[in-house]
Amino acid sequence: MPHLTPAATLSAELGFGVPGYAHPLVAPVEWAELTRPGTPLHWVVLNVANGPGARPDPHCLAASGRIRNTGTRVLGHLDMAHGTRPFGELIAEAHRFTDWYRTDGFFLDRAPAGRPDLPETRRIADALRSVTGTGCHLVLGHGVHPYPGYAETADQLVTFSGPWTDYRWSQVAEWTAEYDPSRFAHFVHGVPRTHLEEAVRIARWQGAGTIFFTDRTDAGSGSALEENAPFEALPGYWDEIVSRIGPGVSE
Repeated sequence: MPHLTPAATLSAELGFGVPGYAHPLVAPVEWAELTRPGTPLHWVVLNVANGPGARPDPHCLAASGRIRNTGTRVLGHLDMAHGTRPFGELIAEAHRFTDWYRTDGFFLDRAPAGRPDLPETRRIADALRSVTGTGCHLVLGHGVHPYPGYAETADQLVTFSGPWTDYRWSQVAEWTAEYDPSRFAHFVHGVPRTHLEEAVRIARWQGAGTIFFTDRTDAGSGSALEENAPFEALPGYWDEIVSRIGPGVSE
């Protein structure tokens, strides 16, 4: 039986999962906002250099430490490249994240979604839990609805990642109704301010407990770096969406 984080340990309300801001020196405002009181954060992804990088980065260590001190999880970014990354590479990167940044778990970006890749993904997930130990939080970044068995492999699944033009007409997979909303996350870029309320309503209706919406747009490539580009900065309506789904913004 997989060792999943009990749903009670996650916020019962809609909150944010941050896919990974740019480096703290490039995006200081973004990182500072993550420690602002009243922001309903579930977790933040630390992506140093499409992974942990080749050596410890003191700026990333300081930024992630400030976030962890607020009680928010920091997850190391591991790129699964849709199942093509070797097992050893992923585990080695996980050890560096844990040793250098004391991460609370991992965000497995571009995770595979098909049934054939499920056994290897389970193997990787079990190994990652042994790296971090008790309390390891795993998020599989499929970006689509995967084969249902993946729900028993990680704590959360990203079942949508893409543009607003697709999200507003998207449909949720029927099997997700068997699980609590705290198990699912949606990342949507290109959401106009005028459609923010509609986007939040769709997330709630589709049973997503964790979101990240932005008005920034996609760079238009299939690489991990460019897929994540719209999420590297704050949306123009950050204060508004924080106030809409959280307890309010503390000035």
